[in-house]
Amino acid sequence: MASSSSTATPAKLSFESRVNAVKSPKSDINALILDYLTMEGYPQAAANFSKEANLKPQQDGPFVYTRQQIRNAIHSGHIEEAISLLNHFNPEILDHDPPLHFALLRLQLVELIRRTNSVNGDFSVVVKFAQDQLAPRAATKKEFLADLEETMVMLFFTPDKMPVPQRQLLSADLREEVADKVNKAILYHHSRRREAAIRDIVKMRAWAESIARDNKKELPEFLDLGLHPAPNSRRVQDHEHEAMITT
Repeated sequence: MASSSSTATPAKLSFESRVNAVKSPKSDINALILDYLTMEGYPQAAANFSKEANLKPQQDGPFVYTRQQIRNAIHSGHIEEAISLLNHFNPEILDHDPPLHFALLRLQLVELIRRTNSVNGDFSVVVKFAQDQLAPRAATKKEFLADLEETMVMLFFTPDKMPVPQRQLLSADLREEVADKVNKAILYHHSRRREAAIRDIVKMRAWAESIARDNKKELPEFLDLGLHPAPNSRRVQDHEHEAMITT
């Protein structure tokens, strides 16, 4: 007589259980943290963390602090100083990147308009700068010309009556946008990489989730990356007090 036996089916692990079962080596996590602090511009925090984690610094101190100087100059509206620092660091960056050079000069034009508005309203210096520095470049590319024309419209309005597009040029967003472009250009020239590795990992994770959902895989409705600190958690002191030099 044939015997019958039952085979128990293992319980299917939940998605959360499978995620929690993955243990990343601490050395890999530490390397990602150091890479982020270095690439995103926390030089003091990166130096402290590399010592605590017994890791070799990824970039030399002078290089990191040069980036910080350039970034700070752009954020404070001292664009001529930023260009000078960048050219001293490596003149080839602007020579081989006309869009970046134009973006910096356009921002310098915006800052000239800002200062002129607050002082005497004499725009002769502004017009001369636009004619000498931006007009020749704008003649080579329609995108440059459109940006220059949009900026020159600022001359016809007082700050409180400027149209929204021109008012946005006076916000901190344009400084941040240009500073980010400059920082990425410096990083690319130095290390052939423009962003912290963790940003690529986050992008790959988003791509993988999209593919999984398209293929009807069982996933929670919302996957939290866990990047937002708890409301009552303390921030790392180095991050809390150190000015960030990139996004």
